[in-house]
Amino acid sequence: MSDLDLETILGELRQREPIFHRRAFGTSRDDLEAMTAEDFFQIGASGRIYRRDFVIANLLERYQQPERHDWPCRDFSIRRLAENLYLLNYTLDEPGRTTLRTTI
Repeated sequence: MSDLDLETILGELRQREPIFHRRAFGTSRDDLEAMTAEDFFQIGASGRIYRRDFVIANLLERYQQPERHDWPCRDFSIRRLAENLYLLNYTLDEPGRTTLRTTI
């Protein structure tokens, strides 16, 4: 894979982060299910594991209100792990704190 291809993929993934906060990619249950595998899980900042159904239920509730923050992200990096599988790292500036994020 060329660096140009990797930059194109990085550009596409960057638009989606932080994942689930970019409403342009869909806010319905069908949209969220299409974005996640059946065995999807998310690890919270506390280290707690959140399963797909829990995440989707909370997102559907959250989407009933306007987004309260624009979730600025910076310092993106990407690494190819396997064919069509990438590790995306970035810094997220949240209200009151800055966190490092990773998405596979």
